[in-house]
Amino acid sequence: MIAMFPHHHHLSPAAIPHAVQLLLTWLQSRLPDPAFEWLDTELRGLQAKPEQARWFKALGMAPRKLGKADLHPTAAELQAAQALRQGLDPSEWSVDQTARMAFTLAFYQGDEASFVQQMGVLVDTSEINELLAIFRGFALFPHPQALEPKAREAIRSTMRPVYEAMSHRNPYPLEFFDEAAWNQMIVKAFFLDSSIWQIQGVDDRYNADLSVMLISLVQERWAAARFIAPEIWRCAVPYANAEGVEVILQALAGKGAERELQMIAKVCQDFPQLCPPEVVQAIKAKAWMVEPSTLPWSDFASASY
Repeated sequence: MIAMFPHHHHLSPAAIPHAVQLLLTWLQSRLPDPAFEWLDTELRGLQAKPEQARWFKALGMAPRKLGKADLHPTAAELQAAQALRQGLDPSEWSVDQTARMAFTLAFYQGDEASFVQQMGVLVDTSEINELLAIFRGFALFPHPQALEPKAREAIRSTMRPVYEAMSHRNPYPLEFFDEAAWNQMIVKAFFLDSSIWQIQGVDDRYNADLSVMLISLVQERWAAARFIAPEIWRCAVPYANAEGVEVILQALAGKGAERELQMIAKVCQDFPQLCPPEVVQAIKAKAWMVEPSTLPWSDFASASY
């Protein structure tokens, strides 16, 4: 089990002023002058005197002062996000969430213990909309390893938006979750009726324990005659053990819906070296109206998503 993914790209404390300025630039082009002036004043005030009361007040006032419009980043802004921090994807952020991230970065005082303690208080006392901003911001915040216990709280949440704020389009879980937390996050998606194609690094973290857990979930849902999300197979097939192979072959023999079979085929075609040889051979023996390998992962999210 790993404490951290081998390749991690978190933002260094020295890069925080640049990050604040980038977020501020994005917001300036989207805000009327009075709203931007309030934002700029609060950011400068926090940087000059990072007081918890001022930070919390700014976080709370952000939606009222700035609105909640979607950020809708341009292609150039998405590229700038990647240049700032590999994997950073603001495509689903909103204006108020972006401001709340900037406030939190501006509040950082260079003291790890203090920042981690204050972040703990923030997560414990925030309402849902603040949590969405904070958990999306974990990709940018300093001392990411020390924040990991709070990140786990997000993936344990029974609120799908909170879960997805951490799991979707966020490089943090890939880089800082150990295998147990990663597996919990993947499995939780299917209990929340969420999806996994927006989770960064799914193909990099297939593992045998995850296969066992998802094969068991398939068996439980078969027994209860419940819906099987096609995406389950994406992480159930790689590294499947003997029992898993038997279940996968049952699905291919007619127990699975067509979309499930295409999912099994796609993962075998894309990663044959990770999939059981018996399953790979069964895939090769089938005729497909549409070649599964040509379908994007997003096509396998179920209609209920």
